[in-house]
Amino acid sequence: MAAHDATILRGKEDPALGYLRIATEEAFCPPELVRMWQEMLAGGGDIDPGFESLMGFYLRSTADRPKYIFERLQDLGSLRLEDMDATGIDRQVISLTAPGTQIFGDAATATSVATLANDQLAAACRAHPDRFSGLTAIAPQDPHAAAEEIRRGHDQHGFCGVIVNSHTNGEYLSDPRFWPVFEAAEALDTPIYLHPNTAPRSMIGPLLEAGLDGAIYGFAVETGMHLLRIVTSGAFDRFPRLKLVVGHLGEALPFWLYRLDYMHAATVRAQRYASMKPLQRRVSDYLRENVWYTTSGMAWEPVIQFCRQVLGADRVLYAMDYPYECVPAEVHAQDAMALSPAEMKGFFQSNAEKLFGLPADS
Repeated sequence: MAAHDATILRGKEDPALGYLRIATEEAFCPPELVRMWQEMLAGGGDIDPGFESLMGFYLRSTADRPKYIFERLQDLGSLRLEDMDATGIDRQVISLTAPGTQIFGDAATATSVATLANDQLAAACRAHPDRFSGLTAIAPQDPHAAAEEIRRGHDQHGFCGVIVNSHTNGEYLSDPRFWPVFEAAEALDTPIYLHPNTAPRSMIGPLLEAGLDGAIYGFAVETGMHLLRIVTSGAFDRFPRLKLVVGHLGEALPFWLYRLDYMHAATVRAQRYASMKPLQRRVSDYLRENVWYTTSGMAWEPVIQFCRQVLGADRVLYAMDYPYECVPAEVHAQDAMALSPAEMKGFFQSNAEKLFGLPADS
């Protein structure tokens, strides 16, 4: 939770800082969706175990942290701005929190939730244009409707990207039936943020048993696998200008670049799996050229510097992960990194402006 007794000046308040802080993985949730989730949990039946573990905890717990998080998730006004001011954040790029629309089995319901969330977020962005930017929520359950919503979010609301909260009821964007989503995003040159979700039924068991299913580890396992599925499916060969964004410094994939290249090539040569086909480039090439990485929840200079080294400094940008993390000390830690003034501006500001098409010096 934010500690408001140690306010950090924003870049617009302290020109000597030399950069604005743009936070790029910041969450919200409409109150109507919270109520729908509460009804799902209260209704019993065959509830997804990951949803039960994650939202069952946050929506039932009386502890301070989950209460704070859900109060802030539903606020697109004074509370959020107060926290941004206290932690020195000039602008948030805001998106619908996990699991978003993607927990619903009915495509029409999921699509209507996406429309509701986008309209609420757009109103907040219009009310605070110098502080908020938005990502378009979609319902992949209906890929063609999702593609239309991407276009509506871009053209009508002025949103700067798309949010996908990883798998949709255990299905992944590596399946070509979802590729109308990629086609629409590529055509508009708008990035897709691939945000974590709890693992689906088919893989959550050992993680849940050990208490490792959430942010501590399970999110990275699930979302890193999703990104790799997209790469190895050939999606980037079909959509070479497609841009994906992933948080938490790539869910550990940057540390696997050498091994991914070696083992992917060996597996293709062996013709072991029908699903593993030759690609036009190496796995690491796609991860360097089609993917951007944010620091959400990973305020640790050694790994930030490593990712800048192996991926490229223009591929790594700042995120806080609000309101799940809102820690002034983490902002201080990243302000103190051993980077030049120009590199700091790129990291905190201009990389985000370029990727998301935000106004310069926003």
